[in-house]
Amino acid sequence: MLFRTLSAAVYGINADLVDIEVDLTPVRGEAESPAAVTIVGLPDAAVRESRERIRAAISNCGFFFPFQRITINLAPADVRKEGASFDLPIALGILGANGDLAEQNNLIHMLCVGELSLDGRVRPIKGALPIAILARDALIKHVILPDENAKEAAVVSGVNVYPVADLRSAVDLIAALRSEKPPAPLRVDPNEILGQTDHYNVDFREVRGQLSVKRALEVASAGSHNILLIGPPGSGKTMLAKRLPTILPPLEFEAALELTKIHSVAGLTGRAGLVTARPFRSPHHTISDAGLIGGGAVPRPGEVSLAHQGVLFLDELPEFDRSVLEVLRQPLEDQKVTISRAAMSLTFPASFMLAAAMNP
Repeated sequence: MLFRTLSAAVYGINADLVDIEVDLTPVRGEAESPAAVTIVGLPDAAVRESRERIRAAISNCGFFFPFQRITINLAPADVRKEGASFDLPIALGILGANGDLAEQNNLIHMLCVGELSLDGRVRPIKGALPIAILARDALIKHVILPDENAKEAAVVSGVNVYPVADLRSAVDLIAALRSEKPPAPLRVDPNEILGQTDHYNVDFREVRGQLSVKRALEVASAGSHNILLIGPPGSGKTMLAKRLPTILPPLEFEAALELTKIHSVAGLTGRAGLVTARPFRSPHHTISDAGLIGGGAVPRPGEVSLAHQGVLFLDELPEFDRSVLEVLRQPLEDQKVTISRAAMSLTFPASFMLAAAMNP
């Protein structure tokens, strides 16, 4: 029996649909290994290892794992799939093909993501916000995802976000969505989140004296100019730079949404939902080129992208390698970073204010 579910894969700060097809074939002889699971469609190691997580999660949640040959296809087959976010839709596909999802022929009207633990709990994933935006653009009405990512995805209007805590609750939710009184989706008011003013642990108003440098920082903040602080140790360079985001203008919704997409892909949002505070990133001077700009086999955002709409602070500027400082030229000029690999080319936004400090 064939059963289809929908999931998503995150590339850069955007997501693409992944069609998951699960086929159950009866074992025709004793020579064949029962309950053999084969995953095709360019899966990485984390996706291939999902077989054992899914097997344990289905059994520990009280469902019967079918003793048949199971073939799972992740389409499109020519794009590499990575991460553990396909665990939940694959498990639901196996249960649907086995007949445990009553009267369901497929789940292509909803998008599911989530990593499964051995006891069936659904763990958080990266990139929940880009996935919710993808569902809205693809006219997919329902999104099922881990509880910790629900608030982040719920800021996207036009989709119904349903958080789940474990595989059993996901199965119950799917049945409830077909009932006469479906459950209400999670709702979040972005304006209420943006209206919160207590974002920072420090504040520019705490600085006493230092009138000249405070005036310089105010001028730099007003025009988003880069600034270099030069002074002896202990004169307050780092202390002033840390308070620089607190005098920048508050984020508007679209800017906060773009910033949250970057932090979501990097796994830095947690339960916070929308990122409303301007970031302050202060990498150590031993950072590499890839750590600053971004990189990897499937490129991930670096410090310049994580500082988007905020401040990138380079303390002890002369200690940074020359090659690291040279790669800052293009982001400072273009306000974006393009990382090219053999398989793909991805662009990350990098509009930040550069602040640096050094001793005389």
